Amino acid sequence: MQSSLELRNKLKSIDHKSYPAYKDLRGQYDFKDYVLSIDHVQGDPFAAPSRLSVRVKGEKAGFLPAFYDTHAKRITMQDHLTRLFAKEISGGSHQAKGSGKSGLLSVSRCGQQVLERTALKVEKGNITLRFEAGFPANGRTINARELEKMLFDILPVCVRKSLYYSQIDQNKLKQAICLCEDQQYIREKLPELSLCAFIADGAILPRESGISERPMKGAVPFKSPDSLEVTLDLPNKGKVTGMGIPKGITLFVGGGYHGKSTILQALQNGVYNHIGGDGRELVITDETAVKLRAEDGRSIKSVDISPFISNLPNKKDTTHFSTEDASGSTSQAANLMEGVEAGSSLLLIDEDTSATNFMIRDQLMQEVILTGEEPITPFICRVKSLYRDLGISSVIVAGSSGSYFHVADTVIQMKEYVPFDITQKAKKAAEGYPAMSGEDVPFPAYVKERCPLPDMGLKKEDRIKIKAMGTSELMLSREGVELRYLEQLKDQEQTAALAWILKFAECKLMDGKKDLRQIGAFLEKQIDKDGLESLFERGDVSAALARPRKQEVMACINRYRKLRF
Repeated sequence: MQSSLELRNKLKSIDHKSYPAYKDLRGQYDFKDYVLSIDHVQGDPFAAPSRLSVRVKGEKAGFLPAFYDTHAKRITMQDHLTRLFAKEISGGSHQAKGSGKSGLLSVSRCGQQVLERTALKVEKGNITLRFEAGFPANGRTINARELEKMLFDILPVCVRKSLYYSQIDQNKLKQAICLCEDQQYIREKLPELSLCAFIADGAILPRESGISERPMKGAVPFKSPDSLEVTLDLPNKGKVTGMGIPKGITLFVGGGYHGKSTILQALQNGVYNHIGGDGRELVITDETAVKLRAEDGRSIKSVDISPFISNLPNKKDTTHFSTEDASGSTSQAANLMEGVEAGSSLLLIDEDTSATNFMIRDQLMQEVILTGEEPITPFICRVKSLYRDLGISSVIVAGSSGSYFHVADTVIQMKEYVPFDITQKAKKAAEGYPAMSGEDVPFPAYVKERCPLPDMGLKKEDRIKIKAMGTSELMLSREGVELRYLEQLKDQEQTAALAWILKFAECKLMDGKKDLRQIGAFLEKQIDKDGLESLFERGDVSAALARPRKQEVMACINRYRKLRF
């Protein structure tokens, strides 16, 4: 390892040389309080920024083991320190001038969710921070004096104010850790209380706008109906009351613009912990929950959708159903069966984004179009057996059809963003109407094992290009993977991570012997043990990856059009 003085001397020696001379700086440098590592140097001032990392030993950082002694608390501490560093460098970025990305300093931009990221890792108290920097240039000539200012004047201050316990606002870190403990307590209590979700009284569910995750000012605070009220004694906050959504089939109804979809959106995001001040801090959902919807045009490869669609006129096999251009009903059926494969135990469904013929077929239609003439068995006929036989609960938003009153265990009316338990009223009203047939039929047997074959063309490529476009799409080599309908994907860095995970699965795991459930479990175990960093063959780990859930990992694999069985 070289000293910081040697780095200064190197900078002086390459000043005014052509830009590629910056590559001589790669290596590690001892700054006494921390080690600076220049891991990757950009090719020119207009290319992607250089990747750097800072490592601080635990005894110097000084954080108490109580802040990182569980997985959830460690992720929270990492998230908190990343936010602190981001705040510090926002003032230092571009203080150094030059062409292209000169002077840029950047790190992961954390949103409302608390996610595991490659940007910062705490391991036995030791801290590794990864960030990006634009090495300064005039045209394509090195401006070493400006880089010296970045590395010796700006960066040390940012590191000191964000990665040392004695220098940060300790109370805010403690508050974040306490909130994490309370969130995890609720999450672990859900199965014990036979609940699939919990929404605390006082929660602010509406968002500022359709493009903002921040809480809406002046929104109606959530208040549980008395019949569904649950009181929990949290480790830090103490007694908290709220609505417990029981396992089984829960139906949210009500007029338009009264908050049905808002509460479903809060539940689908409740699979993640949230930062303080978000309004949904204590909205906690079964962490395997999947938002289910129609997805016209998606690719489906060898999925057994026969529990819902069979006896197609063209005799197409629906136990190994494949298509490059799925319809609304076939896509929703495939999404559901893939969710089962991914281990989900809660389905979240909004009729507004569902295929009508997948969800329901009313009595009049049944009389006109006989059962033998209709290949679709609607979800309403399977929802009870999904829970009874597979243990999969459903939360459904419906505003136009009362047919689900027959099968729902709990019916909640949203009225001006306030929930009311109307289960008895709905059940009584439903007595005057015929129920759908098939409610008591066991859930059919289905193909559980799908063993993907490797993409040999991908394996032969020397350098596989990877790109993420927001949360809507990723590119692996020259193949795009459409992700825009995975509504629980919250961060572009999760999309980037999915691209690396897909590459790793294709090149390392798919062999025609391991099925997708085994591949998903292997990836989950490896990332738990060694982090997202373990997906990289080289030492250059991306500074901007956030961990997706197993459900999104498997959904991504299923949407890869080159997937083969």
